Amino acid sequence: MKAHPLFWPQLTAVAAFMVPGLALWLPSGYSWGAVLLLLCSLATVGTWWRRPAGAARTGAWALVAAITLMGLVWALDVDAGHGLRHLDRASKYLLAVPCLFYLLVYPPPARALWWGLAVGATGSGLLALYQADVLGVGRVAGFTNAIQYGNLSLALGVMCGLVLCAMGGVLRRWAVAGLALGLLLGLLGSLLSMSRGGWLALGLSLPLWLALLWRWGHRRTLWRAAGLCALAAAAALVLQGPELSQRWGTARAEVLDYARHGQAGSSVGQRLDHWRLAWAMGRDKPWTGWGRTGYVLEKQRRVAAGQAHPFVLQFDHGHNEALDLFAKRGLPGVLALLVLYAVPWAIFWPTRRRLAADLHRPEGTALALRLVGLALPVLYLGFGLTQAFLAHNSGNMFYLFMVMLVFAALYAPCAHAPDRGRLRT
Repeated sequence: MKAHPLFWPQLTAVAAFMVPGLALWLPSGYSWGAVLLLLCSLATVGTWWRRPAGAARTGAWALVAAITLMGLVWALDVDAGHGLRHLDRASKYLLAVPCLFYLLVYPPPARALWWGLAVGATGSGLLALYQADVLGVGRVAGFTNAIQYGNLSLALGVMCGLVLCAMGGVLRRWAVAGLALGLLLGLLGSLLSMSRGGWLALGLSLPLWLALLWRWGHRRTLWRAAGLCALAAAAALVLQGPELSQRWGTARAEVLDYARHGQAGSSVGQRLDHWRLAWAMGRDKPWTGWGRTGYVLEKQRRVAAGQAHPFVLQFDHGHNEALDLFAKRGLPGVLALLVLYAVPWAIFWPTRRRLAADLHRPEGTALALRLVGLALPVLYLGFGLTQAFLAHNSGNMFYLFMVMLVFAALYAPCAHAPDRGRLRT
């Protein structure tokens, strides 16, 4: 019995909503939509296996190569001591590939992504408020850890803001209100997590967003988004102003303590010691690295020899994405990471020629999709400065499936039909 022609597109829309929409405010929420996409891809393998990538051919194969390359790097984590358990990350990357080809045949509508972002960011902010004000949690962490939670909440909020700025003039009022609320509460969730690395990523990327939005003439909504960001900051100061101020003051003091006295027993100090140690270990084995297990064993040996502070033994990563891979997988691992970020960056970067080719879309849709897609590698590069973000399931799943969903919505042949949904996107 054949499925109704709209059955698979409707499931894709549901999954596109679920990936960002459930990401943080439900346990393992970032995996629910991914599992649905995997089941859909397995059920329709006979269809997408025979279909070419169409207009998205070049970008699709570049994404497949980047995802597969990173998956192979993670596959090197297998060892005799832990067996196949260390293949967990690699399996996610390799299983993501059929999902991409499924999405090219049944691409998601942009409006499903927009609502997913709005609901996901709003949910993360409300959960943060509940944990901070009702449960009295000092640093909100949702159902993961504070750093992952705060950074992903920030990413959801920023994406809501980018969509709002690119499309604010054509969206209905209640759609604008939903995205504005998502921007406000997504950033608030990040602030209440007190994850300073996310604030650093936002500060470093903000000039890029301002330049791109100013370049493409979305200046009125840009000022509105800036006002919402200021409102989120003001709300956070009212709720936890002393704690936030203390976090910044503590960070400054810890940097000075490490620089003057080598004090690595603090949050910032242990990061700096991790970076120094990972750099030294990577230089000793620049082509192969020490491996996941070898990294831990060699770190123990160097601590015993007095070459690093014992505090670094509490973590199995280097608190910096590139340095962590340099120590564990050498230069090839760093190259794979750069490819994973560079390919989406190149694919989504908005140019006059690309935007002109998308004029058949409703106003602002193409720019919004490109900015949301670009936000993923840009923000992840910032997150990776102070955290091995891809060492966690949430970081991998959100990046992989959001990149693929946005790519399919932008480039798949079926996605070129105008979207006449209620959001007028």
